[in-house]
Amino acid sequence: MSAIRGARERARSEITAAIKDEARLQLARDGAAKLSLRAVARELGMVSSALYRYFPSRDDLLTALIVDAYNAVGEAAEAALATTDGEAPAARWAAVCRAVREWALAHPHEYALIYGTPVPGYTAPLTTVEPAGRVALTLLSVAREAHADGRLVVRPVDPLPRTVYTDVERLAAEYAPGLPAPTAAALVAAWAQLFGLIGFELFGQFNQVVEARDAFFAHAVRGLAHQVGLVGPDETAAIPDETVATA
Repeated sequence: MSAIRGARERARSEITAAIKDEARLQLARDGAAKLSLRAVARELGMVSSALYRYFPSRDDLLTALIVDAYNAVGEAAEAALATTDGEAPAARWAAVCRAVREWALAHPHEYALIYGTPVPGYTAPLTTVEPAGRVALTLLSVAREAHADGRLVVRPVDPLPRTVYTDVERLAAEYAPGLPAPTAAALVAAWAQLFGLIGFELFGQFNQVVEARDAFFAHAVRGLAHQVGLVGPDETAAIPDETVATA
């Protein structure tokens, strides 16, 4: 019985993979808003009722594709970080950022699915939350480890508004206890700016504006590392007092 069960599981896994592969082809050709289970079934030579046993609705298939994409870019970020043990915090940050950009350029339609225009009528379920956080947590781990090693500079910044301070204090307490609130705020801003840089490049906003894109990205990423307070190989962390929030 176990052999039969194993064969059935393998067959189901292979069919599921084929469905998702065809769906990704549709994403590339028509966009997420036009994803159709009937069209996927037709291309695979399946009847629609058979496909519904794997994905009961278009939204279920979209969710599977979204989770796969988040996990793929998260794995790329984590793998890049794992190769940088012993390097300066700024270099570790840059390695993660490069890996995210390289994944996005290699998988533009999947990147657009998770970081582009929301799909009309689709609401992402909670199952997407953990995969969606993998890149952010990888970047956060660079700052957290730098802080633990005494290699994080708390940059002088304008005092944080009380409402913002409350948000970043909560985030720091949940994901990086002891991380200064200004650093947490800088991390959130840098995370957003990183995906803004990648999105501008991927969706054409840099056309006829920035042509030396590798060099520009490397320069921008160094600036984000500085903004967060991550030191380079020839720097030391002289950490000033933390800026307090205002009312």
